[in-house]
Amino acid sequence: MRIKIKTLFTDLSLLNKEITVCGWVKTLRKQKNIAFLEINDGSIFTNLQIILESRVANEPLLQQLSPGASVSVTGTLQKSQGKNQSVELIAQKLHLYGSADPNQYPLQKKQHSFEFLRTLAHLRPRTNTQGAVLRVRNALAFATHTFFHNRSFLYLQTPIITTSDCEGAGEMFQVTTLKEPFARLPDQSIDHSKDFFKKKSYLTVSGQLNAECFACALSDVYTFGPTFRAENSNTSRHLAEFWMIEPEMAFATLEDDMELAQSYLKFTAEYVLQHCPKDMEFFDQFIEKGVIERLRHVIDQPFEQISYTEAVSILQHAKKKFEYPVKWGGDLQSEHERYLAEEHCKKPLIVTDYPESLKAFYMRRNDDKKTVAAMDVLVPKVGEIIGGSQREERLDILCEKIEKMHLNKDDYWWYLDLRRFGTVPHAGFGVGFERLILFITGMENIRDVIPFPRFPGSAEF
Repeated sequence: MRIKIKTLFTDLSLLNKEITVCGWVKTLRKQKNIAFLEINDGSIFTNLQIILESRVANEPLLQQLSPGASVSVTGTLQKSQGKNQSVELIAQKLHLYGSADPNQYPLQKKQHSFEFLRTLAHLRPRTNTQGAVLRVRNALAFATHTFFHNRSFLYLQTPIITTSDCEGAGEMFQVTTLKEPFARLPDQSIDHSKDFFKKKSYLTVSGQLNAECFACALSDVYTFGPTFRAENSNTSRHLAEFWMIEPEMAFATLEDDMELAQSYLKFTAEYVLQHCPKDMEFFDQFIEKGVIERLRHVIDQPFEQISYTEAVSILQHAKKKFEYPVKWGGDLQSEHERYLAEEHCKKPLIVTDYPESLKAFYMRRNDDKKTVAAMDVLVPKVGEIIGGSQREERLDILCEKIEKMHLNKDDYWWYLDLRRFGTVPHAGFGVGFERLILFITGMENIRDVIPFPRFPGSAEF
């Protein structure tokens, strides 16, 4: 039976037993009558060293064991005599599944840029960095489900295709089966009654509105799935396809929302440090010096909390020149958010009570009639990582806000029904999963923390 390499470093009962492992060749060092082969199957950061004697691997076979080749090795697991590994495998049988011509294999021993590796998204998981990123991504996904399960949230799968624009920004990908020439109405607009769903349909930007339906029946739910934004942005923080975690709580206020957000970030950071120690050591050494200490600080310290108005005042009095001007009523840019988190507070903080004009229609209007019960969690390295709010549960005010933002009220009839039939205060937030991975790992570009990045001009693989 094949055993994962990760197990060999944790299960001491396997010592001095015959086992079989499989993986891809990382390095090969040949001496007179012996060779040292390192392989990895992706289950752990650490490579497994294999001792190959000439009776097991002859010279023609060794010639085919270049980086990228895939092998199966059967042998005896022993404590290592070297300093760099705790165990090693004394090979008794070697099988080559597939060779990788060193003159053609694009992943050489030299260090490759992340930009270059994006052009090889099918092979880049074999690199140290991408392997570590994907193991941390896996751990964060599991930690997310664990966190909400422990708090008795129900996991909800919301639709990817929608007819509602949650954010009201209009940056949505349209879903259609119509083909040119389009059937048109008398005013020459496209007749969407001929389309598959009989009306305009889009890829969702958020599962929140759907989640509210279930929160208003089951109290606490969360979604975790892909979302899409047709925003023509080429920054290091934006993707056209990304994953969102969106909890929604009934009978909840903005204070409940902030507590949940803070607890979630602390839990996931702690989980990764416990379950991906080798990967995090790699990030700490090669990607961001001090990332482990930074995460420890997040876990151990309470988050700062300030209002949007206080944030604007801090930025206006900062002894730093910003590219974008700061004024009350203007949106906080990434440089503003990072200054607040990295230089002013030096830790994560929660900014509350944003101007109503900056936020989506569903956010609850405060008593001052100028701001809404919204909150953004800002963290070092990333800026905004969580955005949430208490939802507007008052029917008349919600209708007014929909009309003010020039949205079609008929499209939201079902959403308004939640306020007609047993309305309750409720709150929730959204976590950009890839931004969370950036924060945890210290990686710089969001395109390097998702398996196959989608951004303007690129939908490869």
